[in-house]
Amino acid sequence: MIAFFAVMAVALVLIIRVWNGIQGFWAAYLQALLFLEVMNWYDGIVIDRLWVGHSGFWVIPGTEEIPFVQTWPQVLKKRRILTLIWIAGAALIAGIVVLL
Repeated sequence: MIAFFAVMAVALVLIIRVWNGIQGFWAAYLQALLFLEVMNWYDGIVIDRLWVGHSGFWVIPGTEEIPFVQTWPQVLKKRRILTLIWIAGAALIAGIVVLL
């Protein structure tokens, strides 16, 4: 997971700094926050609940009766916690963008 987060952080910095040409902290912070929050909620609602929850592809034979998708309250709780984490994470990304 550390390698995944590192690659995603580098990609986000490159998108904000190189592709979008942002140099100021607040502009970089808002772009990073928008990207991270959209990714957070999209992952929780669309991918986890809708795609995985309604696709037979993810069912392992012999485990059909075992619930493998989180409930809506679980998804919403996890996404709210991650929202707070990404508020700090966006500041970190914006700081890196400014330093480059």
